[in-house]
Amino acid sequence: MPRARGSIRTFATSSALLDSLLFIEHKNGEINPATLSALTAAQKLGGDVHGLVLGSESDAKAVAEKASKIGGLAKVLVSTSDAFANQLAEPVAPLLKSLVEEKGYTHLVAGHTANGRDLIPRASSLLDASQVSDIISVDGPDTFVRPIYAGNALATVKSLDKTKVVTVRGTAFDAASTEGGSAAVEDVPAGSPEVPTKFIEEKLSESTRPDLGTAPRVVSGGRALKSAEGFVKYIEPLADKLKAAVGASRAAVDAGYADNALQVGQTGKIVAPELYFAVGISGAIQHLAGMKDSKTIVAINKDPEAPIFQIADLGLVADLYEAVPELTEKLQ
Repeated sequence: MPRARGSIRTFATSSALLDSLLFIEHKNGEINPATLSALTAAQKLGGDVHGLVLGSESDAKAVAEKASKIGGLAKVLVSTSDAFANQLAEPVAPLLKSLVEEKGYTHLVAGHTANGRDLIPRASSLLDASQVSDIISVDGPDTFVRPIYAGNALATVKSLDKTKVVTVRGTAFDAASTEGGSAAVEDVPAGSPEVPTKFIEEKLSESTRPDLGTAPRVVSGGRALKSAEGFVKYIEPLADKLKAAVGASRAAVDAGYADNALQVGQTGKIVAPELYFAVGISGAIQHLAGMKDSKTIVAINKDPEAPIFQIADLGLVADLYEAVPELTEKLQ
């Protein structure tokens, strides 16, 4: 795979001056796993990593207590305000800017999640810094590797900004341990955050299956399933036997066979499970960008020339309507 490289500068600066501020994303009292991966990346930058927990007083304090036990965090900052309850970008970004400037952080780091993609660019703009998005490797305090062209090439990017603003691909770094830490918790004033937007509601797709973004096993279906009923009949039973999450290609989602929340790919979720089953998926570049880092890839497709077989560890050239029921029946 081609990899564009730039030069890497050598720093004589004391690592104590290379402190990072990590945005800790949380929901319903639980810390987003992408934040734990972002912490692992932040530790490679040198210096201490301080976490920032925002939210209403009823939940932020409890999350901050959990965060203080995460291995690798030197300090946890917590700021409470009703304006932060839903972590909207408009009130959060100015606080990120003020903390970076007041405390002299050299790096602002967050997971490359829906929330991270919403609020970090706004904070980056306020800091007058060029954001480096979706990094998969840290080559130095100012040098990062990120995928381009749907993951077909890797670019090594050097930031010359005073503050390096970075979002981290969660599947590219191991998650930091949630135990063993003893970070101090420090309250920071929320100030008077402006809230020009109003949070109305959030609609979530509920499922008893594992979360697609973090599941160790994923069974994905493509357009070859021909209908939503095909997903229910062939993909879901196999996923249930494997205790796996259900995914889908963009073609299947666009055709209405699966919910948009199940889309795996460049414009969907990026996953890297231990086992990835691709059923009736040809292997378009857009889809491969979202799952090619999976540890073991199994493909079932009746077309022996399907691109998915080029990256599959195990491939079965067969009619999915016959192969999948037989496989599901044999699984214990």
